[in-house]
Amino acid sequence: MPRPLSPSSDRPCNGRIPALLVSAWVALLGAVLPAQAQILIRDDAGNELSLPGPARRIVSLAPHITETLFAAGAGERIVGAVAHSDYPLAARKLPVVGGYNNIDIEAVIALRPDLVIAWQSGNRNAHLDRITALGIPVYVNEALSIEGVARSLEAFGRLAGTDTSAREAARHFRGRATELAARYRDRPPVRMFYQIWNTPLMTINGEHLISDVMRLCGGQNVFADLPMLAPRISVEAVLAADPEAIVASGMNATRPEWLDQWRRWPGLAANAHGNLYFIDPDLIQRHTPRILDGASLLCDILDAVREKRRQPSVSSREDSRAQR
Repeated sequence: MPRPLSPSSDRPCNGRIPALLVSAWVALLGAVLPAQAQILIRDDAGNELSLPGPARRIVSLAPHITETLFAAGAGERIVGAVAHSDYPLAARKLPVVGGYNNIDIEAVIALRPDLVIAWQSGNRNAHLDRITALGIPVYVNEALSIEGVARSLEAFGRLAGTDTSAREAARHFRGRATELAARYRDRPPVRMFYQIWNTPLMTINGEHLISDVMRLCGGQNVFADLPMLAPRISVEAVLAADPEAIVASGMNATRPEWLDQWRRWPGLAANAHGNLYFIDPDLIQRHTPRILDGASLLCDILDAVREKRRQPSVSSREDSRAQR
């Protein structure tokens, strides 16, 4: 880019910049600015996405995407979101475009978005195909690891033009994850079962983000080898796996009653010391920076399980009381 003329003898004698120089300056700006403004990015599904510039009207198709956009400094760019987009509080004021698996396409169109951010394993392909066919750019997100959450922050910042805020949020997030890993990863392993839901009985495999959180805390997912991210399983499979701890979430911050149904099988290893635990799903089932809040809770739970190994089992204490 040409150096600006200083108020010296370099300035033309008539006080005006020569027309040739003006033409050259305009031509150079025309070549440089579009290249700087254009955004070329590959999403988590491997698709190449091109935007003429940072998105100004974003529709989010998953609660965790909405939350992560706010964390990346892009909250003001969101013009619509799916139901249950409730964090932070400002997200609750956004127009709703249906649920993550039942998107109201007409509502999306009415918001005139210049970008839709979708959830690969949560949104229906038919919905995303229709949005794409309408000429609306779609970025597909799927964070399968703690590092993946950091990359989501950076990608959303890039898409929305809030790079500085997003990079700082990602830096802080990575630092906190590193501290937790250094503290817990090398502690004695705990074989555990994470229960998403009761009917149908569901868990997560080793490729899921929650499994990465388990590994950070020194936990071992007894269903890591299953092929699906969130497979259905049987009670018999849980009994055969015999986890030392069972951790469950539910619909909200209330401990689900069905978690205590595992007490029906006193021979289950998790019952030896009463290792049935609950974590708020918003803290461990959303692919957002708050996943480290859930990780901190899980790490504390697994430490409690390790500590109980030094104590008599529940059945042993009951036998001792009976003998007395």
